[in-house]
Amino acid sequence: MKAFIGSGVALITPFNEDNTIDFEALGNLIEYQIAGKIDYLVSLGTTGETATLNKKEKKEIFKFTAEKVNGRVPLVAGIGGNNTQETIEQFDYFDLSSYAAILSVSPYYNKPTQEGIFQHYKALSLASPLPIILYNVPGRTGSNMEAETTIRLAHAFKNIIGIKEASGNFGQYGAIMRDKPEDFLMISGDDALLLPMAALGASGVISVLANALPSQVSELTRLCLEHDFMKAAKLHNTLLKITDLCFIEGNPAGVKSILQQYHICKDYIRLPLTPVSEQTKNRIIEELKNF
Repeated sequence: MKAFIGSGVALITPFNEDNTIDFEALGNLIEYQIAGKIDYLVSLGTTGETATLNKKEKKEIFKFTAEKVNGRVPLVAGIGGNNTQETIEQFDYFDLSSYAAILSVSPYYNKPTQEGIFQHYKALSLASPLPIILYNVPGRTGSNMEAETTIRLAHAFKNIIGIKEASGNFGQYGAIMRDKPEDFLMISGDDALLLPMAALGASGVISVLANALPSQVSELTRLCLEHDFMKAAKLHNTLLKITDLCFIEGNPAGVKSILQQYHICKDYIRLPLTPVSEQTKNRIIEELKNF
């Protein structure tokens, strides 16, 4: 679990103009993250546009990422869904031998009860070859995994080692920190909330912004975990505007626009998502002068 204390990044999936995966750009992005001292990489989270990737493409990305990283930093595989049995089957379909954990989003669209969420993760826990990090993001899933459910799972299953929390509910964060097992990790799922969540005891962040600014995000995380909140607040405030611009027209359109400015990848994105508008792109270009 110590591998996931610090800064993680939810990697984007770069595309070519013909909508195929740009593996050369993905390799460049991975090197950029490692050079920026990001602690671990998450392959095929939401930011990776997994909803528009087929199983063959996902398998290729998992394989390429593992080979490119070659053990230099820990890897997390994003494997989740709203069909419990199909999610379990993916554990065997993908080669996870180079991965250290699975990040699995709470079931979306179905709107399960809290008992349904618990039973879903119980089934995953019993089948998983790797430790599981829960992922609660009500803004995308349409349902909230309540603190009581998170705590129940954390105590019931040893291989459920943490949660990426993106509910934006500080009462919920506090309840998790109060009642969780000592070694259970709460990870910020929101770049803008890393600092206040770290003050509550969060173990770090799985970041979108780090795709574009890995050294800044890794430094902010380090300062937070060292409880140097005066310095952390200055860096946090510096990053707030560019963070907002990353999400103003959806994720990962904003961060891909930044990466294009840095010549790491193009800003191609698969429908139904679209690139940011020219107005937002110009605002991003202007703000990047600060970095």
